Amino acid sequence: MATDIARLDLHNRRRSLIGYTVGLALYMLVIVVLYPAFKHSTELNKLTQGNSALAAVFGATGTLTSPAGWVDVNAYVNFLPLIMLLLTIGYGADAIAGQNEDGTLGLLLVLPLTRPTILAQKIATMIAQALTLALTAAACVYIGRAFDVTLNPWHVATATLAILALSVDLGLIALALGTATGSRGTAIGIATALAVGSYLLSSLAPVVAWLKPTRFASLFYWADGNHQLAQGAGLTSFAVLAAVAIATALATNTALRHLDVR
Repeated sequence: MATDIARLDLHNRRRSLIGYTVGLALYMLVIVVLYPAFKHSTELNKLTQGNSALAAVFGATGTLTSPAGWVDVNAYVNFLPLIMLLLTIGYGADAIAGQNEDGTLGLLLVLPLTRPTILAQKIATMIAQALTLALTAAACVYIGRAFDVTLNPWHVATATLAILALSVDLGLIALALGTATGSRGTAIGIATALAVGSYLLSSLAPVVAWLKPTRFASLFYWADGNHQLAQGAGLTSFAVLAAVAIATALATNTALRHLDVR
């Protein structure tokens, strides 16, 4: 009973999780395999040389043809967070609000489990799904060493963990919104808008002077907007991301206690 709800949710989502994982693995492998064909391309580097605005939009770390720049531009700044957020925000909105709308949440609440225990299992399910994608991405980058994608293994690990934390944060925000409003659509809409706003703030802050002081309000900045893949994610980044996760989980627990279950 201690993990039954988590195992049931993972079972019900196994096909989508397998699809996300296989698709991500194929994409990441293509990226690393193609790197040797582009690592000496001067044309690619000309796109961002002397153009800090374009470099910021692309999320380039150094040159586009450096290992960190290549993986950042093609995966870690854009594609990997997108895929992970599709998974976590979707699950977060569905885990409580979606089941309540479908009329199945009441079946869980009659089990001899407290609401905080049920919530903990839902959060564990979200983390397990996101962790699967994060490990897949990191493994593909490590495989990339055979194709000259030579990145510091520790930097890859911490940068990947930071993106994992980002996806869980926004998934928890969707979970909290869904629990508080009782609406799956509202949770997805607001959480997605927050993700887009956070991404734009992190991307534009380096080149828009009046936005620069606000970059610290962006979850994307703490996860992958500060050269984390090239330099590694620091303790400050993880402290901020963990604080958001804890605060959001506590807020969700409060909302769940007062939720009127159908």
